[in-house]
Amino acid sequence: MILMITAPVCPPHLLLRHSSLLRHESSIGNFHRKKNPRFRTVSCSSLLPQPSVRPDKASELKTLWKKFYKVASPYWFSEDKDQARLRLAAVFALTLATTGISVGFNFLGRDFYNSLANKDQEQFTKQLFYYLCAFAGGIPFFVLRDYTKETLSLRWRSWMTKYYLQRYLKDQTFYKIQSQSIIDNPDQRLVDDLSSFTGTALSFSLTLVNATIDLISFSNILFTIYPPLFLVLLLYSFGGTAISVFLGKGLVNLNFLQEKKEADFRYSLVRVRENAESIAFYGGEQNEMQLLLQRFRSAFDNLTELLIASRNLEFFTDGYRYLIQILPVAVVAPMYFSGKIEFGVINQSVSAFNHILGDFSLVVYQFQAISSFSAVIDRLGEFDDLLDNNIFRDPSDTVDEIELTYQSEMNSSLLDTNGSIKSQPNQKRLEIEELTLQTPTNGTTLVHNLSADVYDKDHLLIMGPSGSGKTSLLRAMAGLWRSGKGKITFYLDPEVDFTQEKSDTQENSGKRGDVLFLPQRPYMVLGSLRQQLLYPTWSATVEETTPGGSNIDGSPPLLIREDGNEKPTTDDLMRTLEKVCLGHIADRFGGLDSIHEWSSVLSLGEQQRLAFARLLLSQPKLALLDESTSALDEANEAFLYQQIQSAGITYISIGHRRTLTKFHNKILQISTADPKSNERNWRIEDVDAQDSLYGRLNQKEVPSES
Repeated sequence: MILMITAPVCPPHLLLRHSSLLRHESSIGNFHRKKNPRFRTVSCSSLLPQPSVRPDKASELKTLWKKFYKVASPYWFSEDKDQARLRLAAVFALTLATTGISVGFNFLGRDFYNSLANKDQEQFTKQLFYYLCAFAGGIPFFVLRDYTKETLSLRWRSWMTKYYLQRYLKDQTFYKIQSQSIIDNPDQRLVDDLSSFTGTALSFSLTLVNATIDLISFSNILFTIYPPLFLVLLLYSFGGTAISVFLGKGLVNLNFLQEKKEADFRYSLVRVRENAESIAFYGGEQNEMQLLLQRFRSAFDNLTELLIASRNLEFFTDGYRYLIQILPVAVVAPMYFSGKIEFGVINQSVSAFNHILGDFSLVVYQFQAISSFSAVIDRLGEFDDLLDNNIFRDPSDTVDEIELTYQSEMNSSLLDTNGSIKSQPNQKRLEIEELTLQTPTNGTTLVHNLSADVYDKDHLLIMGPSGSGKTSLLRAMAGLWRSGKGKITFYLDPEVDFTQEKSDTQENSGKRGDVLFLPQRPYMVLGSLRQQLLYPTWSATVEETTPGGSNIDGSPPLLIREDGNEKPTTDDLMRTLEKVCLGHIADRFGGLDSIHEWSSVLSLGEQQRLAFARLLLSQPKLALLDESTSALDEANEAFLYQQIQSAGITYISIGHRRTLTKFHNKILQISTADPKSNERNWRIEDVDAQDSLYGRLNQKEVPSES
């Protein structure tokens, strides 16, 4: 709520109230005002198409309220609810106190100006002393109210950030959102929108409570002074609200679009930074310039429309604000001239008029903030529904899903009759049953009716032409792709109990800790060389999260993994680096705890060797290698495969080089599927080492670290 200066000589109590409320307003959409100080742009539309015919206003408000409640309510019923409710009660109590102080200032102002008009120096001195005492006693309440509100907002944001991150990272939701482009810029919703939501929700709640108390407190004062002035106030405020809504109705959609277009422009710049070397090799600077300018122009054009709409609204709102400086004085002036009221009463009526007018004119004063906040609610509501699996890309799709299960280890000597790997007396690690794999987007079939078993130390090489579905098969094994039918079963550590209920982190550790995937381009985490090696088996420890070993909301740290594996020591890490021919890298970059942009300072070959170091440290039961040695020479490739064979790790590889056959027992050949046929497009063969195209390399050959 904003209260404007109310008279040619503004009383001190109004200045106090005005400055406090300006601070109050500054918390609303603060992040977005930094981008453009004239107005706030808090949210944007999603990639989902907007309806061409908007629903009626009542339906819109009802839907908006449901989304707001769904997003806001979890925190107030969470494990932090006692602290949250206590702090909220304190904020409302301080708000009551500040309103009482404002009412007291109203009467002090009346007596102060009466003594000035009557030229009563003794009374003026007394009232001035009262004013100074009231300032000294009242200011702490205003400051504490704002401080308590901001700390509650920060605590709320901390809890919501953790809450949404857990859901965003659960069951590869982040991957599904990105791969299928379901919504735009989820990172922005997690950062900007959550921050804006908590601060603005508390600010608006405080404003509504303050407005309600103001109406009760000052309406009686104003009606007692001059009832017609109260009627003028009602007509002025309701008329101003209606005109503001009419003039600013386009701001909501423009705010939606502006935030999306700016986010798209920022994302393009991030892409240039992440792919700087590739762009430089291609000499694609001019193409990138055109793409960047195109996205910037789109944001610029929408911003121009937003400025025009904001300008038209400000023509009215500025006049609306300045007119109230003289309107109440003009209404009560005849009573003063006729001697019916004193001069101080004019000031009192102006103060009460502006208090109540500010309460009635919330829409006028904060229309842009309200429209921006509604956009935030809409974006977070859509994101929340998506995380709850309430939004689907195509609700009409009812395709079957691949069943992915994890079971305890079992011995099997059953003879397979469909061409898969020959039975062995040792431990089965993977079983694929009648798997038909399809793409998630358009349902194109990549693999028909695949069945295969992989046993301990029975290494499998997957080969085939590009686009035949080799990497997609690994995606299905990792649970990233479920489109199709069939069953994939992993047989893991018998100590893992799959029947007990577990947390998300424990479930991920138990089910997937024995299976590790190495992509062609390894993921380099943000952090030190030590963290690169420990990822993903060992995450951040308590000491690495916050100095106190807990989150800001007092809850335990999120990134802790305790799966019984002892964390490697510094000596273990150095020995492992030696095993993958990277023993020099720690000295080269200043030790294991040095921090660099590793994806930039390490070559792709070094990154792949680092990924093998992770594999040797993690010691999974099964490794899935997707062309994980493509950037290495044959000597380094052979040496790394020898290392993981010596470590007793069973692996499934994807590759094109015939030299890989010597490190595998079986080859799964996949050909490009015929869309008109249901015939299987795969076969499994034994590897005949003696007939290998290139012969076997010297197993004792050790490549150089360079």
